[in-house]
Amino acid sequence: MKRIFSGMLVAVSLLQLPAQELYMPRNIKKAYEKGTRDISGAPGKNYWQNKGVYNVEVKVDATAKTVSGKETIVYTNNSPDNLNDLAIRFVNNLHKPQSPRSGYVSNDFLSSGLKIKSFVVNNEKYDINSDDWGTVEKVKLKSALKSKSKSEIKIEWEYPLSVQSGREGQIDPETFYVAYSFPRVSVYDDYNGWDMLPHSDRQEFYNDFNDYSFEISAPKNYVVWATGDFLNPDAVLQPEYLKRYKASLKSDQVMHIATQQEMKSGKVTKQNKWNVWKFKASHITDFCFAMSNHYVWDAASVQLKTKRASVQAGYQSGAKDFEQYVGWMRYNLDWFSKNWPGVEYPYNVMTAIQGYADMEYPMMINDSSIPDDLKDARLTADHEIAHTYFPFYMGINETRYAYMDEGWATTLEYLIGIDENGEAAAKDFYKNFRVKKWINDPSAEQDQPLITMSTQVSGSGYGNNSYVKASLSYLALKDYLGDEVFKKALHHYMDNWNGKHPVPWDYFNSMNTGSGKNLNWFFQNWFYTNNYIDLKVTGASQVNDLLTVNVANVGGFAIPFDAILSYEDGTTEKLHFSPSVWEKDQKLTDLVIPIKKKVKSVQLDGDLFMDYTPENNTKTL
Repeated sequence: MKRIFSGMLVAVSLLQLPAQELYMPRNIKKAYEKGTRDISGAPGKNYWQNKGVYNVEVKVDATAKTVSGKETIVYTNNSPDNLNDLAIRFVNNLHKPQSPRSGYVSNDFLSSGLKIKSFVVNNEKYDINSDDWGTVEKVKLKSALKSKSKSEIKIEWEYPLSVQSGREGQIDPETFYVAYSFPRVSVYDDYNGWDMLPHSDRQEFYNDFNDYSFEISAPKNYVVWATGDFLNPDAVLQPEYLKRYKASLKSDQVMHIATQQEMKSGKVTKQNKWNVWKFKASHITDFCFAMSNHYVWDAASVQLKTKRASVQAGYQSGAKDFEQYVGWMRYNLDWFSKNWPGVEYPYNVMTAIQGYADMEYPMMINDSSIPDDLKDARLTADHEIAHTYFPFYMGINETRYAYMDEGWATTLEYLIGIDENGEAAAKDFYKNFRVKKWINDPSAEQDQPLITMSTQVSGSGYGNNSYVKASLSYLALKDYLGDEVFKKALHHYMDNWNGKHPVPWDYFNSMNTGSGKNLNWFFQNWFYTNNYIDLKVTGASQVNDLLTVNVANVGGFAIPFDAILSYEDGTTEKLHFSPSVWEKDQKLTDLVIPIKKKVKSVQLDGDLFMDYTPENNTKTL
């Protein structure tokens, strides 16, 4: 038997507690004062964001290992400001030897970076020397981009593909993951202006919601997989493979569009020297593509509530995990749509490519192969596809606030893992892979507040803030509110900020409004403190039919936990306490429990919320 206790056993009237005011940085305060954001959690009446419509022609030379292209960007400045500068972001300049990076790289990672061949803004030509450009650079404009106006930007460029493949580069000499492949306008937003934070290869990305039309020139026999709708399969695929591809769009059954042998035989693509593959995607934060002349191409599709979505995979023949990927991803799209977060998968396609990154992109994932551990491989796919919602459905600033997407992906990975592997296995994985190293490491960098900008924490401190502590906070809130109210509040937040750029305070305020509760005490506890997890039983006594257990919250986090009562007759009972027991006093609570038998001992168990000193969680009466 498991009894559930909410906090009604704690003798306090919570209605009389004053509301907790959360610290807000000055730049975020200004956004609220200007009305671009609202205390209700919704975008304010003056909210705006800028947008680019990108028409890109790109060519990948598989022999020279270079990417070249030209683009026209129609950029709408919806801001109230005239822009005298234009910030251009090109993440692949991370490969330049002089670029600042978060860690060591090999010589195969290094390259000469971006070369700008032509740069034109509103028909005015600029003499650009990109030799000294980093991952983001400002161009001083001859004429300002006026508020509420459209501008036309034309750029021609080229850069070499990195030999070492990570988030992008050469997976093998004839397989390339081509991401962050084009110069883009950096984000200009309502709280920082131009986003000028350099990319260091640790924190991830922040981009506007743009429209993309891509024409990708690839040598014959190379298949291209990309973000967005595939517009011209008839023009690039030979009849048999075109027939298979089209059949996959209506089929629940996983099929080989092309085997490795067929790819190598030259049967798959039209036998032009170059084939132009066309793709289009609207209102998304990024575009990427992959290409190979020997990867297996699998596909199927899945019927969702309003559409049938294509699911595809490209991989090395014999990769035992990737042979399962299309089936796994069909399950992912259906499960995430129906369960958690319970929002329909928003796109028409999802593609997995076997690489080295374990990295998400809109409508694509680039995963390493884990053929000897299919459960681990599947959880990797779960995690990366979960990112569809955070940061892509919600345009999260991952660079500054990684916990706003990595924490959610970790939580969704755990929740779908329960369904896939059973609750016990999912909990074991979560505790061993996610929680254990953090809670057992007492060093100062592990206890930095979650609200700390992600660029200000490093190493395992960055990872544990972004993934572990953030995920635990979401699971603790789910326990506190209950599934129904938690999902209602989560959907309120997602509805508010779908296709827009939320910051942490928008999350806090949206959850308050969506749940109908002032949760600021909870957010203060989890996001603004140096807390960790450590409970201690300081006393336990039984008087007739009442058991009192005195609990000190040494670590400070407002966690849920179970109290396991061992009775003198040899039976046990597990009682669950939600984080509400900490609402009055986050350091001490007295559990007053009605019982009918003599208690021998009591033990506290946080389950996923692993305790730093579990040895003091038990008391014998």
